[in-house]
Amino acid sequence: MSVALTYLGVHAVFVLPPIIVLGWLGLRRDGFWWNRRAASGLAIMLVLAVTYTTPWDNLLIAEGVWWYGDGAVVATIWHAPVGEYLFFILQPILTALWLFHVLQIPDRSLWIPWKHRLLGAIAGLAVGGLGWILLGTTSTFYLGAILLWAGPILAIQWAFGLTALWDVRRRTLLAIAVPTLYLWIVDRIAIGLGVWVISDTHTTGLTLLGLPIEEALFFLVTNVFLVQGLVLYVWTLDRLDSDTTIQDVRSRLADRSDAG
Repeated sequence: MSVALTYLGVHAVFVLPPIIVLGWLGLRRDGFWWNRRAASGLAIMLVLAVTYTTPWDNLLIAEGVWWYGDGAVVATIWHAPVGEYLFFILQPILTALWLFHVLQIPDRSLWIPWKHRLLGAIAGLAVGGLGWILLGTTSTFYLGAILLWAGPILAIQWAFGLTALWDVRRRTLLAIAVPTLYLWIVDRIAIGLGVWVISDTHTTGLTLLGLPIEEALFFLVTNVFLVQGLVLYVWTLDRLDSDTTIQDVRSRLADRSDAG
């Protein structure tokens, strides 16, 4: 029996409309943060999302962690349907457009204490280490795969700018929470309609209002990647511009002093 909604239909009904609305609102709001820097940051996130997620996602499909309903997909590339690759692109756009409505740039120098960087790296690696342990049990395989996959990215981001992210934690959490909650709802609906099916064997059986906790964690982690990555990217360029400007001013003042 064919499903009531296809994978591309999920995009058309649930993903594209909020992207259009957020973009439309952004064009009409002075507080919407959009320029070359935002566009380049989003472009980098899209490339990283597709590159980093594709092999991981396909291997989990081959392992039988999830699959798709009859008639839900039009074509596949490797093991994943075309709609899955499209999601790798649409989710970052959706999350980024929301972020650019609430973005706050950390007002902090790039030179943060090395102890903070070490703490961030250890925390990220600990996430990956926990994932490696959970990977060894069938019922926690999906959960472990998510954490192991997430650990290296979190270690890099937190080692580079954990302190800066903490400075803007309220806006950052808001930027993560809203699209995550929305995608949880979309995911729950899609699972309920049979568009994709999550393996009972490879999951713990724990749910969040009917949504497997593994799926909830996946969307949380991916949005954390996206939001933190964009915040750190913008912060880095902003600080480099600021430091360059300060150096230019100091240089000019020194030249005037020497000339005097």
